[in-house]
Amino acid sequence: MRLRAWTLGAAIAAMATPAAAQLTPPEEAVVQSVDAGFDDDVALLEQITLINSGTHNHAGVKAVADLLMPAFEELGFTVQWIDQSAAGRAGHLFARHIGDPGNKRILMIGHLDTVFEPNSPFTGFVRDGDKAVGPGILDDKGGVVVILSALRAMKSAGTLEGANIVVALTGDEEDAGEPLEEARRDLIEAGKWADVALGFEGLSTLDGKDAGVIARRSSSDWTLTTRAASGHSSGIFAEGVGYGAIYEMARILDRFRQELPEENATFNVGLVAGGTPAQLGENGLSASTEGKTNIIPSVAVARGDLRTLTPEQDTRIVAKMREIVADHLPGTSAEFEFVAGYPPMAPTDGNRDLLAQLNRINGDLGLDEQVPFPASRRGAADISFVAPYLDGLAGMGPGGGGSHAEGEYIDLPTIARQAKRAAILVGRLAKQPRD
Repeated sequence: MRLRAWTLGAAIAAMATPAAAQLTPPEEAVVQSVDAGFDDDVALLEQITLINSGTHNHAGVKAVADLLMPAFEELGFTVQWIDQSAAGRAGHLFARHIGDPGNKRILMIGHLDTVFEPNSPFTGFVRDGDKAVGPGILDDKGGVVVILSALRAMKSAGTLEGANIVVALTGDEEDAGEPLEEARRDLIEAGKWADVALGFEGLSTLDGKDAGVIARRSSSDWTLTTRAASGHSSGIFAEGVGYGAIYEMARILDRFRQELPEENATFNVGLVAGGTPAQLGENGLSASTEGKTNIIPSVAVARGDLRTLTPEQDTRIVAKMREIVADHLPGTSAEFEFVAGYPPMAPTDGNRDLLAQLNRINGDLGLDEQVPFPASRRGAADISFVAPYLDGLAGMGPGGGGSHAEGEYIDLPTIARQAKRAAILVGRLAKQPRD
């Protein structure tokens, strides 16, 4: 009876134990290499975090690129600095590794810049155990370190040989240059070249567990200007006088509120002003106005954003906005300008298949499955510009919190966890034939 009881207990325990890892010997070597290089990864993270690379600090962005270029060259990559002065920005760092022409091509995306300009009081690098704090340490300097850690491990294990990889580190992800076509031309060309894109901004979590990012929403801006004949307020609403610019603005915005809502879409109004006259500031981030209570306002202005999950949703909602704008109150007119910005990264079957491949790696590493993260909770990113051309996964960077705010931090152990996932995924993809 004791033997039977032990056997039953062992069987139950075996059923509860995850399946044995299916890592190949080179993948085992990848894991060991990432662990062995952890201290060097943290040291590199400190170096680049201490260099201010706010988007508009062009010298700082270039300094980070200059520090990273030799690291890619040591791995056999050809590096290129792509000047972006024509778009009002510093530039981009691209690193290329060309291997077997018949196998899949992988694009790894990160960025050099941060939201913290040189006048920001948030500076330095402070480590406290497994946590470190610093400007841009998570978004996206930690992501850059994950990329290099993964590639170094692949080089050490021999899985980098033959791989077709482009690493694109943009210098203006936080505030893209203009015209946008110029600022993202090289990234889009790389997306058309590649078969798979991996975005190395921060890791997403659900209920304390790592999640997979197969979709991100767009981010575009709109400007609305309403006009009306001015006059004495005693005549407002009367035939031949009309409702004034502010009532027309209120009509449009309230119909937006009532008629535009749908799943995965948001449309914020960030600024409104009205009077006689009213006008936007040159940067579009402020407005000036004056008026009197007894004067019908002649102009009102508003600016806002629109975020959607698919290009079709973008097109549909913008068409509805234009329809609402055109239904004027008596005596008024309105102009609506929509400026497309970051496109959406839609949740495609190809993206879901990539996450399934990553989850097989999670099983082999003894890690939990990563479920899809809600797209409505992720902002726009550079991977969205290439999403129409290939399959992609975002959120491949490290974990942490507080992005874009003082106190931004990184959970240092996630550098190694994400580097292992990325290195093994890229290694497996790099051996797959192109479709």
